Amino acid sequence: MNTNENNTYLATFLGSKTGPKMAVWKALPEKEQQAKMQEGMAAWKAWVEKHQKAIVTMGGPLGKTKKITPDGIEDVTNEMGGFTVVRADSHETAAKLFENHPHFAIFPGESIEVMPVLPIPGA
Repeated sequence: MNTNENNTYLATFLGSKTGPKMAVWKALPEKEQQAKMQEGMAAWKAWVEKHQKAIVTMGGPLGKTKKITPDGIEDVTNEMGGFTVVRADSHETAAKLFENHPHFAIFPGESIEVMPVLPIPGA
């Protein structure tokens, strides 16, 4: 049963800035890193073209994070590197859109998490 009435899903692209995959990426010679970057961007563009009907908001890379709490505002680090919003018939279908995605198949990203965007209660 699909409880997400609008079939909208948020995908977050995750990866450690200090983990082993990033260490391998940073250790590549500059020329090889640039070649992988071009390969990855071409693959990402192909993924977008293949799934363009499902993409609601392309999203993009995320910058530095500020955490706001009752105690104030502070700079923090997390593993979120980007996001995309898609529409799909089910949570499983939305997740399958990201199988073998260039984020981790070519780039040093580690995972993509997909979650439904739920209606606001009482709205």
